[in-house]
Amino acid sequence: MSLYLIVSNSPLYWSSAEAHSWADCIDWKFKDPKKPSWNDDGGRCIGIAIPCSNRGDGYGSNETRANPVSEAYGGKFGRMTVTTVGDTLCVRWPAKNHAIPQYLIDRYVQINLSPVRNGKDITQIELLKNTVAKLDFAKCMPGADIDLKACGGCFKVPRRAPGTYLLQWRWMLNQGQWYSSCADIKITK
Repeated sequence: MSLYLIVSNSPLYWSSAEAHSWADCIDWKFKDPKKPSWNDDGGRCIGIAIPCSNRGDGYGSNETRANPVSEAYGGKFGRMTVTTVGDTLCVRWPAKNHAIPQYLIDRYVQINLSPVRNGKDITQIELLKNTVAKLDFAKCMPGADIDLKACGGCFKVPRRAPGTYLLQWRWMLNQGQWYSSCADIKITK
């Protein structure tokens, strides 16, 4: 997988050179869980997402992972998510002018989690068999610029043995036009 990354101070504004829609954070922690905010001042990202190639037919391309996985994280690329079974992960993405419900073909983001652990590549077909959550693409903060408006959703980490797994954020903008972001997440218990 080729990784094209533009680095900025805010994770919401990085993008891959080929991306149109993406997740920028796989582990967003709210400053105040009683008043959750996806805006930069409403929390912090402690587990980044990275671009993954996934366009083409209805399934998209297969995902490939860095070998070793640790090569994709740290330094300028940010931290890998470390979590436990049953923990809540909150994923954040920019609206990119698409979070208008009446214009959405598929309003839901799929969160797919590989059943295969510890650095094994997986096909897109296998990922699609392992959807662990569907999040509302248009669940965004009110009032902000429609292009950069912060959006997100949360899900519980399903049962998996300890190890490192591929997580995929996947959304269809137009019929057959898929966008995705990936993250390797380490499940400790």
